[in-house]
Amino acid sequence: MKCVEIATTTGPDGLRLAERPMPTVGPRQVLVRVHAASINYRDAMILSGGHARGVDLPRIPLSDGAGEIIEVGSEVTRVKKGDRVCGSFFQRWIDGPVFPEMQNHALGGTAEGMLTEYALLEGDGVVTFPDHLSYAEAATLPCAGLTAWHGLIEAGGLRAGETALLLGTGGVSVFGLQFARAAGANAIITSSSDAKLERAKALGATGTVNYATNPKWAETVVSLTGGRGVDAILDVAGGDSTRGALTAVRHGGFIGIIGGRSGPGGELDRSFILRKGINVRGINVGSRAMFEAMNRAIATAKLKPQIYKTFAMADSVAAYKDFLTGKQFGKVVITI
Repeated sequence: MKCVEIATTTGPDGLRLAERPMPTVGPRQVLVRVHAASINYRDAMILSGGHARGVDLPRIPLSDGAGEIIEVGSEVTRVKKGDRVCGSFFQRWIDGPVFPEMQNHALGGTAEGMLTEYALLEGDGVVTFPDHLSYAEAATLPCAGLTAWHGLIEAGGLRAGETALLLGTGGVSVFGLQFARAAGANAIITSSSDAKLERAKALGATGTVNYATNPKWAETVVSLTGGRGVDAILDVAGGDSTRGALTAVRHGGFIGIIGGRSGPGGELDRSFILRKGINVRGINVGSRAMFEAMNRAIATAKLKPQIYKTFAMADSVAAYKDFLTGKQFGKVVITI
């Protein structure tokens, strides 16, 4: 089978096209013919040598992918041959709280990823996706989609009439905008690009702020809520974004910490958290049960993930390089 491998953690040029033997399906596994995969910031970090704990090389990259089951193991009963499925990011996190042993089997990192013609996955580690989605659209769900759902809906408890703040216009934030609107909530989104903010408005954003031209963007966000502050925030960057989030969130509000594109730091000021009674929680993708709940909501709302560009598997290096420009609104997808 054809696949892409991380040969060296030296950035996109460390990728190579490769041939591997077809996997042998065990009793509790399924074999998926992958049709599409998508890139997340974590994938770029792994490829550059960061976030690479437990990643043995060569490794097939990408956590997010969708395809069709072509073979099931003898003990698998919850899915069948022919089902259209996504792989769960954490193959062994089914429900409830997450533990280290569940996190130690993450696609595209400690486990082989989805940038391959055929993926061998756990029978309990796949989820069928809504009928109205293409394989390319479904390939955006396992990490970006589920992280936004977990942060805003499962942990943040966002309700109709409340207001969410999405920082930036990457995959997680755009999904957050869509989920907030589908839930009947308001959505304020930030970007350094007015063009991207116009696209966000077309998706239903009720407020937009350009943080590049407005250094007091957090205060502007508060003013957009009539001085109350927002109910829930997805903080995907850290650094100055987190300091702004502490200002923008209402008393008793929620901040979901997702990744750290700005790097580590001491930006979580305890005085803000204590004075405002803020609920701060780390969001690390989500369980299979959350994935299934999210897919039910997507099916009901007929929500369509936003795809920025698609590339062929042979052009995976170009796909990564395009992703790293930061120009995308939504997801970069690789078709297989």
